[in-house]
Formats: sequence, structure tokens, C-alpha cells
Amino acid sequence: MSENRAPSPREQWGSSTGFVLATIGSAVGIGNIWRFSYVAGENGGGAFLIVYGFSVLLVGLPIVIGEMALGRRGAADAVAAFARDMPRSPWRYAGWVAVLGCVLILSFYAVVAGWSLKYFTGAVSGALWKAASEGYGGYYREFIADPLAPVGWLFAMLALTVIIVAGGIRRGIEVANRILMPLLALSIVVLAIYSATLPGSAKGWEFLFLPDWNAVLKGRVIVAAIGQAFFSLGIGMAVFITYSAYIAPGTRIPRAAATIAIGDTLFAVVAGLAIFPAVFAFGMNPAAGPELAFITLPQIFLAMPYGRIAGIMFFGLLTAAALTSMMSLLEVPVASVLHRSRLGRRLAAILTGCVAFVLGIPSALSFGLLSGVRITGSSVFDFVNHGVSNYLLPLGGILVCVYAGWVLSRTEIMSASGLSGTAAGVTWYWLLRLVAPVMILLVVLDTVGAL
Repeated sequence: MSENRAPSPREQWGSSTGFVLATIGSAVGIGNIWRFSYVAGENGGGAFLIVYGFSVLLVGLPIVIGEMALGRRGAADAVAAFARDMPRSPWRYAGWVAVLGCVLILSFYAVVAGWSLKYFTGAVSGALWKAASEGYGGYYREFIADPLAPVGWLFAMLALTVIIVAGGIRRGIEVANRILMPLLALSIVVLAIYSATLPGSAKGWEFLFLPDWNAVLKGRVIVAAIGQAFFSLGIGMAVFITYSAYIAPGTRIPRAAATIAIGDTLFAVVAGLAIFPAVFAFGMNPAAGPELAFITLPQIFLAMPYGRIAGIMFFGLLTAAALTSMMSLLEVPVASVLHRSRLGRRLAAILTGCVAFVLGIPSALSFGLLSGVRITGSSVFDFVNHGVSNYLLPLGGILVCVYAGWVLSRTEIMSASGLSGTAAGVTWYWLLRLVAPVMILLVVLDTVGAL
């Protein structure tokens, strides 16, 4: 495929509302519900929430604006955004880092999304509730250890994603988000209201909103909050670069970015209000870790009034949120393929989806057939997850900060962001140049044990 191939006519979002819904959908995903809940639970609840808010403001939002500015300026795909002015410079590889990251994230993210779909169909059919006799720990471990089932559910979620992305920006991704995002918002609010009515639920609210101030400045909490903000918003994956290539010229990037950051954060907080009050009402452990959604919560749903309906809503919510994120993850490599080949969108989506499926099979089998395989002491799933989340995505984020903040002229990036001549623009510019990359670097250093 040629780097110099002329791009095909560029698609556009049908409206600025469609763009904002799609970008919020890309950010809102399993990370907001499954990951946010157990990371907050492991790091003190309220203390974590405060640091998380500052992390979104000081790290997440500046990079989101930076990615959007690069996307609108490049008007093509992630690679073109970095290679526009210097097509033969090493900077063109920065875009490929993001493309590779998206494919790898999609490969293991779709595995967890498949678990969600499995639980949702089980909740609807009643099979999930019949499994109560054997205990949900046994049910969960038996499922993920099965030699075929996880691969089948992985395929199902990727197939749904490919079908939507193959439909295009306006008729596929935008339409899907216009349907799914209101349903997601309604579902999580209903679950939060219902959870608040449970006896003893007030302890969950206290856990989330009454912080232990001594824990706020703990290094472990700070690093976890920055990492969660990074993962939840989806920065470093070039999703915002890719989606912003399709926006109309008049779209105001700062307003759209702020809406996305606020929407993503509110969704995570409301998800916490749906989960923690129920966890405390039934005397469960809020620091149960990744198994919180698949072992702890089914036990709670079975015990609470109308719990089966709540369970259907929760796992439907988890599945739909995963789907909106998977669409954006697939669109990044699809856009790059379309920009550099003569393939049509449908074939590009199918081929890219097949690559993600093949790469995801080892992760899907890492708790069963490949459970004995260890890479640096970790399962295949954990190795890919850890490597991408803790190294590849932070690298992508730092590259955005350096390219937008140091390589491009201040005039160029300010103009592309829509912040020229404003005090907010100056603040954003220096957060992007200095604060965001330093904080990301701290997370990486902590990960490798250098702090």
C-alpha cells in the first residue's frame, strides 16, 4: 500500500450532535462501568474520584483537544495527521503506533465484550439465574476456561462491530450511536435510582463521595486515577484524530471536547452510583477487582427485588457500551486502510475485523487451553492488556503532546484547535506541552517500578 495514495472523497458526520454522540460513545465503554468500578473500589472510592476528576481536567481534556485539532487539520486518518507536513519524517510512524494500539486493544477488549454479551443473553434467557446453584465464581471460571465458547462470543461482538462500521460514518457509526447512547444514559440512570432505594445503600454513596483525605495524595491513588482517565477517555488511540477528520469546518473543538470529557466522567460516576450502593447494601467487597461485574454483581441481582430485570439492564448496558467503543477502535485502522488502498469500506472493515479476531483468539483462550502459557509471568490476556494499556497508549499520548505542542508551531496548533487569541488557549497549550506529558511519564515510570 502506498503512503502517497490520494484519499478518496472524505465522509462527514451528519451533524455536530452526531459527532459528539459518537465521540462520547467511543469514550464510554467497559472502562467506565467495569474498570472504573473496580479501580475506584481498590483505591478508596471518594479519594480516587477527586484525583480522577483532576486527571481528566489536566491530562485527558488537553490531549483530547490536541487529538481533535490534529484530526481536523489532517482531514484523513491517524497516520496522515502526523505525516501531513513531513511525509518522509519518522513522525509518520506515530500514527502507526496508534493504529497498532487500536487493533491490539480491540483484540482483547472484544474478549471482555464477549463475556458481557454471554451474560446478557444468559440473563434474558434465564440461564444465568439457573447457574446460581453452582455459584457465580464457578460459572464464570467454567465459561472463560471453555475451549470454544469465549472465542464464539468474541467473534459475535466483532461481527456486530464490523457490520456497523461497514455502513460508514453517517449511516453506520452515527446511526448506531444515536440509538445506543440515549439507551445507555437511560439504563444507567434507572439502575442508579433503583440502587439508591436498597436498604443500606447510603454506605455506597458515602464510599464514593466522602473521601479519605489522607489517601488523596497517595502515589498509588494518583497513578491509578491518571491511568483510568487515560483508558476511559481513550486517548493515545487516535480515535479522536480519526473521528475529527470527518467533522464539518464550523465545529467548535473546545466545546465538543469539554462535552465529551464531562459526559464520559458523569457516565463513570453514575455507573459507580449504580454499583457501589448495591455492593454495600448486600455486604459485598467493593474492592473485588475485575470479577466485580461477573461474579459479585450477579449474586447481588439474584438477591435483590426485581434483580433479574436489573441484571438484564446492567449486562445489556455493559454490552452496548462495549459496542460503541469497539466501533471507534475498528474505525481507526479502517480509515488508515481506506486512505492507502483501493479497498472499499466494507472489505476494509471485514479484513481489519478478521485481523483483530485472529489476534484475539489467544487472549480468549488464555484462561483455558492456553492457561499454561505465561509471558513474563502473565497470561496472554494480561500480557496484551498490560502492554497496550501501560506502554503503547501512554506512548501514543506523549507523541500527541510532543507533536502538537513542540513540533507544530504555536500558531498552527492554536488555529486548528479554535483557541487562538484566548486565555483558555494559552492554558491548554501549556498543559499539553508540559503538564500532560509529565503526568503520563509518571504513570509509565510507576509501571516499570522506577518510582
